[in-house]
Amino acid sequence: MIKQSTIAVWMSVLALMSAQAFAAREEHTFEVSVDIPTLGFYVIPAESNWIHLEQTLPWNIHTKTLEGLRKNFDVKHDTSAIEARLEAEPYLSNGRDDQNIYLSVSFNGKELSHDPRPREVLTTAQAVAGGRFPLEIVPKVPVGGYKPGDYYGNVQLIFIAAAP
Repeated sequence: MIKQSTIAVWMSVLALMSAQAFAAREEHTFEVSVDIPTLGFYVIPAESNWIHLEQTLPWNIHTKTLEGLRKNFDVKHDTSAIEARLEAEPYLSNGRDDQNIYLSVSFNGKELSHDPRPREVLTTAQAVAGGRFPLEIVPKVPVGGYKPGDYYGNVQLIFIAAAP
């Protein structure tokens, strides 16, 4: 009886081990986040699926020109105007400084700079009413034209709730 019990236990253990050896398993890990804005002041992309991804400026092979990027933001501030500035001068680089492609960045039709003093991009009336406003990034043609290569860069925007 003990011999039969021992055999039964070993067969069960072997069956469990072989089942685990042939079991399939898949795992997926992904990031989840949320940014819940203060309802009194926010500047958020209207389409949320692009802001954290690299944006490719389209090259028009027929006209040999680099086209820009246009995206909308939902904006509101309860008490005053909204100002904006760039953290650094925006440009695309292929590693050669003499071939950099500088970018013109405007928000709500007002060109921004990396000057430490921000520029008003929405009046108090526009900010209090809230709405959807465009961000435009337009490349400036370099002296000597565009040179072949892979170019990368970033645009760092800072939005500021102006003091009332």
